[in-house]
Amino acid sequence: MSLRWYAADPARRARQIGVDAFVAAFALACVLAGRAVHEAVARLAAPGRRLEDGAGGLADSLRGAGRTASDLPLVGDELSGPLDGAGASADQLAQAGTSLASAAEALADVLGVVVALLPIALVLALWLPPRLRFARRAGAAQRFLSAGYGGTGEDLLALRALASQPLARLARVSPDPLGDWRRGDPAAVARLAALERRSLGLPPAQPPGQPPAPAVRTR
Repeated sequence: MSLRWYAADPARRARQIGVDAFVAAFALACVLAGRAVHEAVARLAAPGRRLEDGAGGLADSLRGAGRTASDLPLVGDELSGPLDGAGASADQLAQAGTSLASAAEALADVLGVVVALLPIALVLALWLPPRLRFARRAGAAQRFLSAGYGGTGEDLLALRALASQPLARLARVSPDPLGDWRRGDPAAVARLAALERRSLGLPPAQPPGQPPAPAVRTR
């Protein structure tokens, strides 16, 4: 498939390059924003991790104290029971800290992806289809013109102009552009073809005796 990404007209090509650069910069900014949001939300997991570590250490200490108390004569069982219960409560606190940290990390992942990808997807949905449509149309037209086909390229471009260009533009070419094309008026055909060339982003027709424009790279 032949694709021609940029117009031959310098002003139009500059606009296309500017828009492409803006889209690339916008995508990079979205990725950086998503990363920043991820890091900011991920910090919310820190209190949960601290609670998990502190409560887990307290639970271990309480259970150890319960085991030690159980070895005491007479009152060992009475002391070890409350200590084991307190250790179980500390375990629950540690589990709550784990859940809090996991939820914060999951939220950070989701928000980071949404902030980064959603704006990029919206911009690509608006930017990519017309860019691909232009590249395909311009590439196909350039390939057809380069192939020659018995010198009918300019005549075909003139016919395309009659079918696709606004009536106001056609009226500026000739008072009767369709009649001129049917009669094969060379000047009218050349003006109509030039109008379609500009619309497709192709370079102007080469004057006789000049070398043809370089071939378009095929992808």
